[in-house]
Amino acid sequence: MANDSVAKLYKVLDVLENAGKDKKDIAKARKMLDSGKLEEALAEIRKLNNSTKTNNTEEKKKRGRKKKVKKEEVEKNNEEDKEEEEAKVTEEKNDVDNFDEEEDSIENDEDVEEDEEFEDGYQSIYNNYANSNENEEEYSSNNKNVKDESEAKNDDNEAGDSAEEENEDEHESNEEESENDEDEYEEDYDDDDDDNDEALKEWGIKEDDDVVYKEEEKKQESVFPEKLRNEELEKTYIGLLLNNPKLIVKYYILFDECYFDDQNLLNIYKSILFTEGGKFTPEIAKKGFSFSVDNNETYKLKQKLKFEVSEEDHNPEKVYTEFRKLCILRKSYLEEPREEVQDQIVDIIDYELYDKMSPDEIKAAIVQVSVTQKFKQAVLSEDLTEFLEKGENNLTNGLELPFPILSSVFKGIRKGETMAFAMPSNSGKSRFTINLSAYTAFVHKKKVLVISNEMSEEKMKLCLITTVLNNPEIQKLHGQKISKTEGELLEFKFRPNKDAKVNVDEEGFILQEPNETRRQFVERLKTVSDEFNKTIAVTDWVNNQINNSIYFINITDHTNDELQKVIMNYYYKEKIEYVFYDTLKTDTANIGNGEEIKRTATILSNLAQNFNMFICSTLQLTESTTLPINLTVNDLAVSRTVKEVLDTLCLIKQIAREDLDKYEYSLEEVDTKFYELEKFKNPDVRYYACVVDKNRAGAKPKVLFRLNLAYNVWNELGYLKLKVGE
Repeated sequence: MANDSVAKLYKVLDVLENAGKDKKDIAKARKMLDSGKLEEALAEIRKLNNSTKTNNTEEKKKRGRKKKVKKEEVEKNNEEDKEEEEAKVTEEKNDVDNFDEEEDSIENDEDVEEDEEFEDGYQSIYNNYANSNENEEEYSSNNKNVKDESEAKNDDNEAGDSAEEENEDEHESNEEESENDEDEYEEDYDDDDDDNDEALKEWGIKEDDDVVYKEEEKKQESVFPEKLRNEELEKTYIGLLLNNPKLIVKYYILFDECYFDDQNLLNIYKSILFTEGGKFTPEIAKKGFSFSVDNNETYKLKQKLKFEVSEEDHNPEKVYTEFRKLCILRKSYLEEPREEVQDQIVDIIDYELYDKMSPDEIKAAIVQVSVTQKFKQAVLSEDLTEFLEKGENNLTNGLELPFPILSSVFKGIRKGETMAFAMPSNSGKSRFTINLSAYTAFVHKKKVLVISNEMSEEKMKLCLITTVLNNPEIQKLHGQKISKTEGELLEFKFRPNKDAKVNVDEEGFILQEPNETRRQFVERLKTVSDEFNKTIAVTDWVNNQINNSIYFINITDHTNDELQKVIMNYYYKEKIEYVFYDTLKTDTANIGNGEEIKRTATILSNLAQNFNMFICSTLQLTESTTLPINLTVNDLAVSRTVKEVLDTLCLIKQIAREDLDKYEYSLEEVDTKFYELEKFKNPDVRYYACVVDKNRAGAKPKVLFRLNLAYNVWNELGYLKLKVGE
């Protein structure tokens, strides 16, 4: 109740100021209230109230309003004015006495009933000055029924006219001037009058340059980055609570998560907890908070927020959820010491699915950011041209390159499912992963995430360039007909145009001059080699595929929990729904325990189903003597129980060169015409048998692939079978 009483005293001072009382005395009384000197403030208010000072001619000129009447009308109204003045004085005396009687109620602040009587007292004073042109019968009615805010505003304008008429009676020396300007009235008021009217409309609040300056200063002093500032959201949240304090029962912010950018609004929130909504606020919501500090500015800001929010239609549930999410981000931002992690926390607000995320999912996203940060991340499809031209990578420093490149068009990619391809060691699992992810990204135009625990970013980039250059389906998109081996790209070998006069090696590739830098060599290649220009045109094309990028993260030492959080982080951050994981293994804590691979596969399966994602993994096959066409789940290097949670499982193994004569293939699964497996002198050309061991969608055929490792090209030839009698 104390805060309510102080607020009412502030309002009394506003009324007295509007009525023309001494502004210095009013300012003095306000300072007393601000410093908590209630008794002294009451004495000063009573002194102002009992003053018989009236508005003089200077006040009239200050307001910029000058009313002129006829001399005859002045004389005619003299007697009426005297009667009205006597009635006004009598009523003013009664109102002041009424206010004085409530002084004890304010000082003691004992109960709600006394507080309501005090409200009648200050409203009576307000009516006394705002309605001086009303008749005695209306004044009598006002003592019993308090008018609302809109009536007070209208009556105040009329009060100004009445006061000016009294001043005309006291200054009859101006009759001659009045006679010359008969029936003239100023129809417009100056800026001060407009401000005053607006102030009454908005509970005495005025916007001025100082306020604007303070707002700018406050923004500059904010501890949060621009993306985490949202003053309008804070104001809306507080305004809703002020207009309906009962909302605090459900829509409160706990102390540990309460992070307002505007400290004035935080102060008002405390006031709501303990005053406006005190009897509705749960104890857990009050825990940790101190009491608010109330003054005249606080009171005015409250009224302004109530008015502004009431003018618009807001959903309290949505406003609360958005503000709580913002508080969670602010809290994590301030508590995180690492700048790079802070930046990623701030970027959560830009996630494509941010609007649909709950506060708990925001907390999970923050954890996902922290976990993902420990792993090396990259966008494989970015900066391919620079990567190729510079040649400044670990691959050119003597690292051994396994050249197997797998490229396949796999039909039936469906979100919500998990797929796995199992191959023996060093058979091309990682290259097959890149080929499939490139096809999904560039042909189907989907964002893709590649997670690898075997191949580095640099190896993956070189593999990606080779795949994009030579894949027939992707060639249709970038428009360059070109064939380059991975070895040629790695060694930066390009053939010259027919008419170019350059030095070449024994294979016909342009030689870099002894004193020529890499940049100079690149510039020279642009003028003498169409093959080089086509290659750069392809890598530039990939750089521009921003909306269907291939994101990459390398994890070598991780847990299942971290793997899950990495995937979810990219799902929320980039809305990635196609994930490729190379290779599916047990987590760090369970190395050597083959049965644990099923747990990892189960986690991936749950993610795929719950978030409608496609997750493709590679698995390890044992080095067994089983014929490629006879592969079964028993040939897996890990527990065969992993098959139970997969939607699709393919077992792939190379057919030995000496066994090619034992096989044949057909173009249809049931056919009468069969083809021999042609033998090639090129050791890079291989044949792979692909046995579909599990397929929830139906058939489980055995397919023959021929691939060229140097050019990273896979061709699906048909259905594989052993010859009769073999």
